[in-house]
Order: sequence, then C-alpha cells, then structure tokens
Amino acid sequence: MDSQQHKPHRPSKTKEKKKKQNSGGTNPKAFAVANPGKLARQAARSHDIKEKRLHVPLVDRLPDEPPPRLVVIVGPPGVGKTTLLKSLVRRYTKETMSDPVGPITVVTSKKQRLTFIECPNELEAMIDMAKVADIVLLMIDGNYGFEMETMEFLNILANTGMPGNVFGILTHLDLFKKPSALKDAKKRLKHRLWTELYQGAHLFYLSGVLNGRYPDREIHNLSRFLSVMKNPRPLVWRNTHPYTIIDNYRDITHPTKIEEDPLCDRTIELSGYLRGTNFAAQGQRVHIAGVGDFTISKIEELPDPCPTPAMEKAMANLTGKKPRRRLDEKDKKLWAPMADRSGMKISGDHIVITREKGFTFDKDANVERGEGEQLIVDLQGEKKLLGQTDKGVKLFAGGEQLTQIPEEDTNDTGRKTHRKARFLEDDRQNDENGVPEDEGFVSGEESKGSDGSDIEEEFDEKRLGKMFRGDDEETQDEDVVFADTDSELGSISGDEGVDSEESGSDEEFDSEEEEAVRWKENMMERARALHGKRKPWRAIDLARLMYDTTLTPAQALRRWRGEDNEKEEEEEEDIEKDEDTFFHKAKDEDDLEEDRMIPHFDYEELKTKWSNPENIDALRRTRFSTGRPKGDGEGDSEGEGDGDDDDDFNGFDEDDEDEGDGAFEDLETGEKHGPSKEKKEEEEKPAMSLEEERERNARRKEELRARFEEEDREGLLNDKAIARREGGLDEEFGEDQWYEMQKAMLQKQLDINKAEYAELDEHQRRQVEGYRAGKYARLVIEGVPAEFCKNFQPRMPILVGGLSATEDRFGFVQVRIKRHRWHKKILKTGDPLIFSLGWRRFQTLPIYSIWDNRTRNRMLKYTPEHMHCFGTFWGPLIAPNTSFCCFQSFSASNPGFRIAATGTVLSVDESTEIVKKLKLVGTPWKIFKNTAFIKDMFNSSLEIAKFEGAAIRTVSGIRGQIKRALSKPEGYFRATFEDKILLSDIVILKAWYPVKPKQFYNPATNLIGWQSMRLTGEIRRAENIPTPQNPNSTYRKIERPERHFNPLRVPKNLAAELPFKSQIVQTKPQKKETYMQKRAVVVGREERKLRDLMQKLTTIRKEKIAKRKAKKEAQREKLKKELAEIEERRREKQKKEKKEFWEREGKKRKASEEWGGGGKRRK
Repeated sequence: MDSQQHKPHRPSKTKEKKKKQNSGGTNPKAFAVANPGKLARQAARSHDIKEKRLHVPLVDRLPDEPPPRLVVIVGPPGVGKTTLLKSLVRRYTKETMSDPVGPITVVTSKKQRLTFIECPNELEAMIDMAKVADIVLLMIDGNYGFEMETMEFLNILANTGMPGNVFGILTHLDLFKKPSALKDAKKRLKHRLWTELYQGAHLFYLSGVLNGRYPDREIHNLSRFLSVMKNPRPLVWRNTHPYTIIDNYRDITHPTKIEEDPLCDRTIELSGYLRGTNFAAQGQRVHIAGVGDFTISKIEELPDPCPTPAMEKAMANLTGKKPRRRLDEKDKKLWAPMADRSGMKISGDHIVITREKGFTFDKDANVERGEGEQLIVDLQGEKKLLGQTDKGVKLFAGGEQLTQIPEEDTNDTGRKTHRKARFLEDDRQNDENGVPEDEGFVSGEESKGSDGSDIEEEFDEKRLGKMFRGDDEETQDEDVVFADTDSELGSISGDEGVDSEESGSDEEFDSEEEEAVRWKENMMERARALHGKRKPWRAIDLARLMYDTTLTPAQALRRWRGEDNEKEEEEEEDIEKDEDTFFHKAKDEDDLEEDRMIPHFDYEELKTKWSNPENIDALRRTRFSTGRPKGDGEGDSEGEGDGDDDDDFNGFDEDDEDEGDGAFEDLETGEKHGPSKEKKEEEEKPAMSLEEERERNARRKEELRARFEEEDREGLLNDKAIARREGGLDEEFGEDQWYEMQKAMLQKQLDINKAEYAELDEHQRRQVEGYRAGKYARLVIEGVPAEFCKNFQPRMPILVGGLSATEDRFGFVQVRIKRHRWHKKILKTGDPLIFSLGWRRFQTLPIYSIWDNRTRNRMLKYTPEHMHCFGTFWGPLIAPNTSFCCFQSFSASNPGFRIAATGTVLSVDESTEIVKKLKLVGTPWKIFKNTAFIKDMFNSSLEIAKFEGAAIRTVSGIRGQIKRALSKPEGYFRATFEDKILLSDIVILKAWYPVKPKQFYNPATNLIGWQSMRLTGEIRRAENIPTPQNPNSTYRKIERPERHFNPLRVPKNLAAELPFKSQIVQTKPQKKETYMQKRAVVVGREERKLRDLMQKLTTIRKEKIAKRKAKKEAQREKLKKELAEIEERRREKQKKEKKEFWEREGKKRKASEEWGGGGKRRK
C-alpha cells in the first residue's frame, strides 16, 4: 500500500481564455438600479425561489439508528428487475444470488443500510410499495418506451406521497442499431420522464447484460447515487404511523391443532425492521395489507441481523472490544432470509438447505460433517421416537445419557410457590452476557460508584461461592466439580456458616443419597434468608408502584422502602405450614377511604392556611426561582435543584440527601451498609398524610413551571409573551426568523423528550414510549386465516401498518373525488369501487354529490367531466387531508388504465346529508274555477298532511299550492292555482329525498383469496343469463291523437254590449248553393290545342337536358382517367428518385464506416 503511486491529474485541453479588454461601456451589474422594472423582477424572482424552499416544519422522527432505507425496483415484466437486483447485491456484498426474493438488506457504508425489494407485476403490490418506498428505481424498456404499468405506478405514487428520490433506468439499449436512433430515444424518454416527475429527474442507462449482470461501471454509478442520497422530507402519513416490511415469516401454530383442523386459524411470527413511529408495547392494532386487521399478541425486540459498522463500534465501546476502522469485505453483510443465499433458503415455516455434493445419510460413512449436518443425519437415521431408544437421553453436551428416572424423584410434586429471581452481576458477566446494569444491584446508580459513597457493592468475588470465583483463586490441580442440579450450586450470598463449611470441607460423599441429604439441610432457612426479604429502594419497582391505582401513595412508599415485607413473610409462613390449602380468605381492609381516587379535603383549613400572607411568601421564596433573593438559593435545600432532578419521585421528603438508594445488609458477613443513623431515624418517621403530599406536589409543579418560563423567556409560550401579543406590543419577526424559530421549538421538544426517556431503563422506556423505529423486532399475531399460510408467496411483499384508535372505528367518510383523465368510463353512483386509503384496500359503494347553490348537497348519478365532486361512503375513519386512489378492478386482463379516480378526504362523520330530486305527479279529478281536486299523487291522508302548503305547478306553468286532504277518496287533496287548469294538465310536486350510503365494507384480502363485488351486467355475462325485458321500458311508436278544440263561444248578452268595432260578425250558412258553386268549367277546342302543344314542348326540352347530362358525365370520366395516369407516373418517378438517393447515401455511409469517418460531410 505504501508503494502505490497516484497518477497526476491530466492537464486541461481547453485553451486559456484571454481576458477581454474593457471596451469603455458601462458595467451592467453596477447600473442595475438604472432599470427599476428589471430590478423589481429580479427581486421578485429571488424571493419566489427562497419561498419555494420553505415548507411547514415537520417533526423529524428519524431515530439515531435509523432503519434501512427501502429501495423498490418497479417495472413491467421482462424489463430486467431481477437482473438489476442481482447486480446491486453483487456490487455491495460480492455474493451471487440465484433466486433473489423477498426483502434483501445490505450494508452500504459505515452508517447506512439499504433494503432492496423487487415489486412484482401485481397492482396490489404496487399500491403497497408506493406507500412505504424511500427510493424508487423505475425500470423502463428503452426499446419499447413507457408501458401502462409504469404510468399506473407513477400516478399511485403521486397520490400516496411522492418520495424525494425517484430514478429512471433505461434498459435494452443494446437493441438499438443506429447511434442516432439511440440518442433520439434517450432524449424523448428523458423529457417524458421529466413531464411525469420534475424537470431534471435522474435517468440512468444500462446498455447490456454481461454474464447475467449489467456492466460493473454502470452499476457502480447507480450505487454511488444511492449511497449519497440525503434523507428526504418526511411524509405526513409515514411520520404519524408505525409500519414495517416483513422479511421473515414463520408459522408457529401447534401441530396438534393443524392435525385436528387443517383450516384452523394460525399463529404466525413476522420479523422485520420497525419504521415510522413507535409500536405500542401492548395491544397495538395493525393492518396486514391483503389479510385484515389484527392485534399484536406479542412483540419482542431481536438483535440486529445486519448491523452497520457504526452500530458495531458502539457495541464494542460498551463491551470493551476493539472496533474496526474501515468497512472491510467481512463487514459487507447481507440479510436475505427469504432468498436463496449460499444454499440456504427460509420459505415459510421450513428451511431448505441445498448442497452441491448432496447429503450422505449413512452414519457409518467417514465424511466430515458440521454440527448442524450431523444433527440432521442423526435425526434422519433414527427410527424410534425420542426417549424410546436404548441409549437414553442426553440433556446437556458432555453429560451422561439418562436411561431411567430416579425413584426418589417420582414422588416429588414440585414447588408450591413461584420462585423469585436472583440477579448476579460482575464485570465479566456483564461483558459476556449483556445483563443490564440495574438488574443485579439495589439501584442502578450504585454500580457507577459515585464519589464520596461509603456503600460497598452487594456482591464481592471474595465472598461468593467457589463456582463464581476467579480462576486465579482456585488451584490448578483441583478437579472442577459440575453440579447436576441448580440447587447443588449452594448459596450465592447466604450465611457465613454455610459457605465456610462448603469452602473448607474436603470430604467426599460415598453415595449420591448422602450428597442429596447434605445439600438439603437448612434449605428452608437459607431460602428465607435469601429471598424472603425484598430489597428496598429498587428503581425498577418505582414506576410499577407509582402507576398502581390500587395503592395509596403511602402504601406505595412503604412497599418501595420494604416496610411491608413483614406481613408478606407472615403470610408465606402460613402458606408453608398448610401446603394442602390452596385458597385463603383475603383480609378485610377497614380503611377504605384511602383507596378513593378523589380524597376528602378540609377546605376550611386550606382556606385559613393560604389566606396567611406569610405562608404565601414562604411558598414564593422556597418554590419559585423568580421569587428567591439573589443571595440565597445555594443553602436552601428545597429550592436547590437542577433540570435533571425535575422528575424525581415526589413520594418522600426532598430533604433526603442519602448517598445511594437505601441501606442494605450483607447476608454473608452480617455487616450493615447505608446512611447514618439519623437518616434511618428520619425514615422511621410516619409518612405524611395524603393532603400534605398533594400540597407538596402542587408546590413542586409551580416551581417547575417557573423554571420553564425562566428558560423560555424569549419564546412564545410564557405568559409574558402572551400578554405582549394581546397588548399589541409583540415584535414582528424578520423574514426568516419565524421559520427558524418554529424549527428550533420542534427540535427543543425532541431534545427534551430524548432526555426524559434516557433516564428510564429499557423496560420502563418500552412501556411508556413503545418499541422504537430502527429496531429489528418479532411480531406474533394470532387468529390469521389458514389460507395465508397455504397461499404464501415470498415474492409478494407483506406490509404491516399500525392503526390509530380513530382508524379502528367506522363511519361515513366524505371525500373530494375526480375521475382520472385516462380512465375511459365515467363512474356511476352506487357502483362498487375499490379504495386504497391509508394502509387498507377495501371495496365500498360511494355516492357522488355536488354542493348545489350553497344550499344542499345534491346527489349526482354520474361523476362530472373534468371537475371534482363530493363522494360519501362507509368505511374506516381516516384523518382529513389524506390522499387516496380508486380502482374498479385489480385484474391484469383489463387492457385500459386501471386507476379510476383520485381524491382527498375532507371530513368524517357519523351521518350524512345528501338529497336527490323527487318529482311527484298527479292529475286533476275535478275543477272548480281556480280550485281543483288532484288525484294519483299521494296514497294516504298522512302523506298529504306532511306536504300541506307545498308549492306545485302544472306542465303549462300554472303555479299552485296544496291545501287540505279530502275525506272520502283516500289520497285526494284540494289545491288552489293562480288560474283555472284543464283536466288534461299534469300537476308536478318537486321535493328533495334524503339518500344514505349503504354500509358496505369489503376488505381486499388478496393474500388469502378474495372475490370482489361485481356489477349485475358482469354476473349476467359470466353466467350467460339474458337481460330481462321490462315491457314499459321498450321503445314503441308514439301515437298522439289529434286534438279538436271547441270554438270560442261568446254569450249573447256580452256580445250585445260590445262596441261596434269589437262586435263578432258571423255569416249565417246559406241554405241554397251560389252561382259560383253551381257553375261547371268546360275546356274549348282552342284551349285544348294550346294545352297539347305545351305538353309536347316540355317533353322535347326534358329529352335534350338528359342527353346533355349524359355527355358531360362521359367527359368527366375521361378526365378522371387521365388524371389517374398522371398521378401514377409521378409516383413512379418519386419512387425511382428515392431509390437512387438511398443508394448513393448507403455507399457514402459504408465508406465512412470503413475509413472511420470523422471529416465533414460533403454536399
């Protein structure tokens, strides 16, 4: 490495540019102010660019040890997804995978990991991957172009939350024969990708395939981009929900249940990296995409199977091992449990091991085998069940094989009470086993050994038994004696006499019976001395006692101090005396008032106490930092405190300054350690009453609030800042100060939360905070359908998303929806539609509506063209402003664009207010001037009573009103109109009828088999059922009878009174025929000749016109034939010229290829 020499940089080929001399003109930069319009435009543009960078500040929930970034490889079939995945795995890990399926996690740098997933060509998988992808590699066939699957995935990505890193990858570029065609295709596809994503989106080119992989240089360039990607802006949905991608699956159902019922519900175990927010420690509701909603029965944190070198370095610092300094080849780790890696593949509930040379199941064969292979061979070769062999059973490696059960153990009935755990810890065990510091000591603070403390460690190597002593203390010649049972280990920290006898005894027992009797002596006394008394002042028990609602603060404090152990010992002695008694009657508690959630207060005493100004001054001086004088504060023990002590337990006196967490007695030496006697006397004082404790806690909270206001004096949360804003004295923030301040407030709150959680141990932190993102965990889920295990496919990704409390409820969801512009058909109200909303995919029946004149929500039968409308459906309640996309079918046989609609959630509610137009039609029964009786509109008087006073109208436009129902004909009513109507008129009542969506919810469980709701027409086509014909709906010829109107009749009295000009004149019909009616027309001789001549002339004229027309048609046909011949000759000439041109061009190109070509083209 020392002899390696680096090549010098190549000199630049560009010629040095000569500096232009000043021509004497004005400098445009110096005189920009001379053009104020241009200056204003530049300022506006720079301000717009700055504003585009600003977003609403979001809380960055990315943990210190983030989970691997999820890289999803998407593309149509045959585009090269698997080849790219193999190439990337080979690039990062130097391993070759034959069948890469499932999530594959690799280490890419010291602090970064990537998880690669190949998205199958299933619409359900594309939807799930779009919700969780951090980086998307969009595979495009360069020789074919964009396909339908690519455009569908891009639109799904845009509606579920576009990640910041989407790369396009062109493949099959080696199929282009001409460089110009390749260049044009790259340019065309690049601009098309920019149209869909954003201007300047990265597009990589993969030219061909070598040895089953893409070229190393091109994969190296792609991997460099993946490695240097920054964390994008967190998406709102992922930033508020926990989720995980499962990379390992196992069925842990008891085999007996499966044998009894093969279709019984299964218990499965899913493993993966936790992402998003924290998983709740208990009762976390999750949704498995494609399966359904479940409750996690058990969640357990596992060791990270693919840690980064930085994580290993942190672990090395804790364990004392030397860390690595760089990413060696050994550190390039790979975690792919579902893939075929090095001959091992985990598929569901079994593991497949492949060996090139095969397995030899002959026990006597002289073949080198590993431990696992030897175990498999032993199991395969054994014909008898475990325990039925003649050799016996060997429980421990190196132990004896047991052939029978000792007689003395047959009558042993076991323990009567639960064993209490004993914790032992020293430096060596802590390094090797990783036991938490808090477990082995009375308190976690004692292990750190604070200065000035005279408290010794609870366990000392010198006082331990010989099983736990160091190797240097024992003689080398002495044989190590292994204990057959854990009881033979003796006392760990028991009485001195027991240990002295064990350590100083050199005698050996002659038989096993004597040995058994020896160690059983004084067993009850030793057990009581070891475990009968619980050690007080344990930090782990503090939180459990604080949140135990069945205990009062005084009882919790006594239990924490260990003062209630005497009663427990007495109860245990009673139980030991009577072993046959299983049930004991609980003691009655006389004082039930202490168990009240709201205690009794003496309000008169409190009023008298706080009306004294001296008490208020003392409270201000001791409990508030702002009320303290400048001189004191150091000597005042109650007022003194740091920010780290703010959350100490408030159940004991604050004046206690004991150096540790309490006193304890060494059970071996009998020596007592702990605070002074005065402290013990103070501890023995009776605990204060509940009222005093609450009073002291209130003072403590006021002090904490004063401290916070003191620290946040310049912020917006204290009372002074609020008063300044209300008084109008608040200062205006600068251009960027408000944005920076908001981010600083979020970061400060994050730091406060981290500091608070850091003070808790791991168990308490999990109970309060949950399982953090970035950890590798195992989820146990019960009640999973058996079809999930039978139809399990490793290629289909499994997404487990956490649900909030609101998302577990159902109701009516109102959305703003729009039909996708590429979807061919419009959507109809009431037709089933598949929604992808949140983690779920479900089918429901939406009702479309529009806000009509800001008065009502009117139902629409179909979605409008090129505009949004409202949609209401029954489903899980999702937070507003959540995007979704809809599909009519997931089937790949659909040739069109499958995304039917997109939209956003507006609100969730328990009820809906959608109305549709309803027209009631009736006809007149009797007419009395402006009043009429109407029939055929209602069926009963009750219906008419609901519509009294409603407005009605006729088809001719006469308006009216409903009055009262008639008594005799049921359903008839009286109505008045503004004019007299006719019996032929039709009366219409316009009303609005409320419409409620159907409560239909069909989850899309594609992983366990799913049948979607089909339309009636689809069922008829599938079942070959003819469509029933309604006779009233068939089209028929409309026959309207001719209407005869009566003549106008004017009464004689009225006609007589009319003026002369308006009088109606009617001629009476004559009884006899007139002369004009009687006469007959007779044609004369001359008239007949004239008519005959005109007929002959007309016939001759028609004949001439017909001959002239036929002649013109013949001439037109001849002209058409000549034009066709001319066009044919012109086409032949163009074809010949084109052929000659390409012959010349071919010769030129051939010559240029042979001679290298590089010169200018000659014209």
